[in-house]
Amino acid sequence: MTARWLPTLFLTLSTLPGLAQTPVYVPYTAAQAQTEKRLWDDPVWKTAYRPTLSEEEKVAGLSRFWAEAKYNFAFFDKVPKLSWDSLYLATIPKVKAAPTTLAYYQVLQEMCAQLHDGHTNVYEPYDPKENQNERPPLRTALIEDKVLITEVRSATLRRQGLVPGVEVVAIDGVPARQYGQSRAAGQSASTPQDRDVRTYTYTLLSGKADQPLALTLQDAKGHTFKQTVARSGYSDVEKGRLPAMRFRLLPGNVAYVALNAFDNDSLPKLFAAAYPQISQASALLLDVRNNGGGSSELGYDVLSYLTDKAFLTSRWMTRDYHPAFRAWQRDPRWYSEPVNSFDPKGTAPYTRPVLVLTSARSFSAAEDFAVAFDQMKRGKIVGEPTGGSTGQPLFFTLPGGGAARICTKRDSYADGKDFVGVGVQPQVLVRPTVRDTRAGRDTVLEAALKELKGRPKS
Repeated sequence: MTARWLPTLFLTLSTLPGLAQTPVYVPYTAAQAQTEKRLWDDPVWKTAYRPTLSEEEKVAGLSRFWAEAKYNFAFFDKVPKLSWDSLYLATIPKVKAAPTTLAYYQVLQEMCAQLHDGHTNVYEPYDPKENQNERPPLRTALIEDKVLITEVRSATLRRQGLVPGVEVVAIDGVPARQYGQSRAAGQSASTPQDRDVRTYTYTLLSGKADQPLALTLQDAKGHTFKQTVARSGYSDVEKGRLPAMRFRLLPGNVAYVALNAFDNDSLPKLFAAAYPQISQASALLLDVRNNGGGSSELGYDVLSYLTDKAFLTSRWMTRDYHPAFRAWQRDPRWYSEPVNSFDPKGTAPYTRPVLVLTSARSFSAAEDFAVAFDQMKRGKIVGEPTGGSTGQPLFFTLPGGGAARICTKRDSYADGKDFVGVGVQPQVLVRPTVRDTRAGRDTVLEAALKELKGRPKS
């Protein structure tokens, strides 16, 4: 029967007293599980890279991305003006017209960017001949509206005058800010600060390996000069990846611990090994400004040394979609579980002052760390708002060797306060300055040390 009154009847019956049922989850049979696996992860999508794709493949890949997001993306309410279906229809002729596989993926990236989420991304396939992600061994950042060099990992570049504090005025004849903005269309980001990091730190100087950069630079004295900078081919590249943890004692017996990543399982052992010294320090600074994430559990393990009580982590939710409920016109809802707590480490916690240092590069699990610390009320957060993106991505393949991911989980403070889309906010807001960068001074670290001065010792 298809009578119009059926959905209303079913909805009414399901809500009558005495008829409400406790949900029962029935496991799939082995055959059903195999069918479901093939439905979501059919090998048909796992095709090798080719310079061009057929029109059918391009539309199919677009459709897969659209469908996965439609059913799984956790933050459509944060883009209320976006019509996902209208965008899908508008993108069909664009992917059909894309002349190459990489041009096709750029169209998908621009569509993905409309979701404004740092954990929802499209990844183009890698091809050595067409790779457009090579960049020289240096790092830049947007500081007080100027693009400054902040790190150089090659003596060759330093001999060219590229040192920390030098401003990048123009790239290939285009003003640096304008150049960055022209490349930001495909950047998936949850916040303005996250987009600035992706644009002016991670991707600004990227491009083809055989295409050098024509840079117009200006030093601290105002002298303008030009250099042609290769994107690749350096034989003197210094180690770039920061260690998972770096510990040192600062003047005043202040323990400084840089937690640079939560993707290294050795971190708990490294912190445990340093803890005898840390425990004797007059104060502790935990720096996650360069931490792009990993496993939240590793960050919680560090925090467990700071208390003798169990502490709360983040609250999480995911969309609870049931096809029959939609047919019965039931209101959509979220699935959630009780907020997890993390137990303290041993019986001798660190009880003296603690500060956490953050930046817009503090991302994902590093933000989960900052949220848990904030909820513990163990000390202040000093620095800049974090990137404002965390969650559980769902990965899947796309035609031509590429891939994508959709954020399926939304996290918040235990009380429901949002930080995704805004960032974890510091109690002491401090941003790097041009003057300090050129002088080799760490603005945020100095502010943290100043914050510690005059505090009573515990």
